[in-house]
Amino acid sequence: MKSLLLAAGYATRLYPLTLDKPKALLPVGPCPIIDYILQNIVRTKKIDEVFVVTNHKFSGHFQEWAQASDVSLDIKVIDDGTLSNEDRLGAIGDISFVIKNKNIKDDLLVIGADNIFEAELSDFLKFALSKKDANCIGLYDLGDKKLASQYGVVSIDKNNKVAGFQEKPKEPKSTLISTCIYYFSAKKIGLFEKYLTDKSHSKDASGNYIKWLSENDSVYGYIVPGKWYDIGDIESYKKAEGNFNGGKKNSSSERAKT
Repeated sequence: MKSLLLAAGYATRLYPLTLDKPKALLPVGPCPIIDYILQNIVRTKKIDEVFVVTNHKFSGHFQEWAQASDVSLDIKVIDDGTLSNEDRLGAIGDISFVIKNKNIKDDLLVIGADNIFEAELSDFLKFALSKKDANCIGLYDLGDKKLASQYGVVSIDKNNKVAGFQEKPKEPKSTLISTCIYYFSAKKIGLFEKYLTDKSHSKDASGNYIKWLSENDSVYGYIVPGKWYDIGDIESYKKAEGNFNGGKKNSSSERAKT
């Protein structure tokens, strides 16, 4: 199995912190955000290669980070060639770019490198692999429909199959939101190309692809436990700095609402 970490954004809402530093390399406690994800990937013992897709501006930063990493996994940094927020490929564009560039034909675990969470990816993959070649997404229960309206809202049936997807709806049908944690079976990798053949489809927010996928194939949702943060702005970054405990379990049932 391969893993792809999405880190090609320019994080303009985090300026000035990200003017000269990529968001995924911002520190939370003793480590940059991306290190928590990488350590979690290592613990799955199922990934043999990690790709980090970034933009041309920050490619060197990630190359230095990868060279300094002491994990046993093979890490490859991929420069998507973009230079600004205006010409970025978008999440779906970057996933497709890496699949083609590296000729990926394996099962693929995709994670936004600005996600920070306590949940074990081993548990997510166990769930995903039990669905036999299905696509799977990590979901987070905010427990509040007003807060959920700021995200991609997902409805699931009694079998955890995604039954509906709403992008930042005024009236959410559930409190479950889409996180940037995905599993795509090797047999379903080709669906990215099918999606992108329709030029009207957005290459940006990954939720657009999940919505299309739920309507044209099958997607299952796994509700991730523990704390989860989507580092989108200064406020959410400070909240993660103050509350995230490095992925270690604790007795608190507090959930991060950013």
